[in-house]
Amino acid sequence: MATKTKDKTLVVVQMTGGNDFMNTIVPFTNGHYYDARKKIVMKQEDVLPINDTLAINGNASPFKRLFDEGRMAIIQGIGYPDSNRSHFRGMDIWHTCEPDRVGSEGWLGLAIRELDPKSENVLTGVNIGQGLPRAMSVAGVPVTSISDLEGYGVMNQIEKEQLRDKALQAFKDIYGQAIGSGVVAEYIGKTGLDVLKGADMLGDVASNYQSTVEYADNSIAKSLKDVARIHLNGLGTRVFYTNHGGYDTHANEMPSHPKLMADLSGAISDFLDDLEQHDESENVAILVFTEFGRRMRDNGSGTDHGSGGGAFLFGKNVKGGLYSEYPSLDPSDWEHGEDLKHTIDFRGIYGTVLEQWLDLDAKPIVKGEFEQIKPFYI
Repeated sequence: MATKTKDKTLVVVQMTGGNDFMNTIVPFTNGHYYDARKKIVMKQEDVLPINDTLAINGNASPFKRLFDEGRMAIIQGIGYPDSNRSHFRGMDIWHTCEPDRVGSEGWLGLAIRELDPKSENVLTGVNIGQGLPRAMSVAGVPVTSISDLEGYGVMNQIEKEQLRDKALQAFKDIYGQAIGSGVVAEYIGKTGLDVLKGADMLGDVASNYQSTVEYADNSIAKSLKDVARIHLNGLGTRVFYTNHGGYDTHANEMPSHPKLMADLSGAISDFLDDLEQHDESENVAILVFTEFGRRMRDNGSGTDHGSGGGAFLFGKNVKGGLYSEYPSLDPSDWEHGEDLKHTIDFRGIYGTVLEQWLDLDAKPIVKGEFEQIKPFYI
């Protein structure tokens, strides 16, 4: 597939809370699934088959279109040994690639440092959302964080500084106890001013953007629209990050998870269509991940923290299809008698993206060598 010479860009979407992979990519002909899931289950008439054994949640019909077009890669059974069920610790492991100790450097922050070693562009890494994501945090590596692109453009300087201080305080409150106040203070001291400087450079982005794509009125659609606005302005951003919350479905999963699927799939589809409309789709790939899967058995109203989840890659230069193996649903294979076993290490997927898409050496970033897949044309 032909491509331009423009630098490749990675967009990372975090499904916060632990997505129910079995109700996303549904083993709709497997009896063990229906034996374990009595109430929190996708009926066969409510899914969109992609082969004889697996189907996409029917509420995520845009995913089915992208899969059929060859622009969606489904990574099955992603995880790591002895998966941690704590949201905070689990996400921290995914952010730092440090399952055996509390790490102090985010994997994307390390990638940004390699992409821009002299920190010449404070927009090399951009987070769309509140606070500063741990995955992008490395002392001395500037990352711009902004939650409302349109609103920021009309703020006065005092309001902007207050917003910056609020973001930095949120980072300090969340991570100070886990990684130490000294590490947090060093990070804030070296990068805090860059948060405001980078955001200032985005002041006119919203007004410069034109598109016929109509994004939905929900949080993830707004975030990806902001990613499109910044990317299409050609400001040199190589790594974008945003999150989509609400996936901690211990209760009321059947009314809430379908909406999450509809919102996420619609937003990603619209974003890719927006890039295509502007002839900017060939050099952008999207990685979607979550901190863990859910347990085999439901609890009557939802599902509890588990392991063996899934991740996704999207893009024009993504080789669509199924990667790795779907975890065994046979009860004799369940981990701890209730969880799906992972079939591929998440650090191998990070390594895949780092080496095959961003052309970086993954080993020092993911702390080792792990099995990779081959999901890209370029």
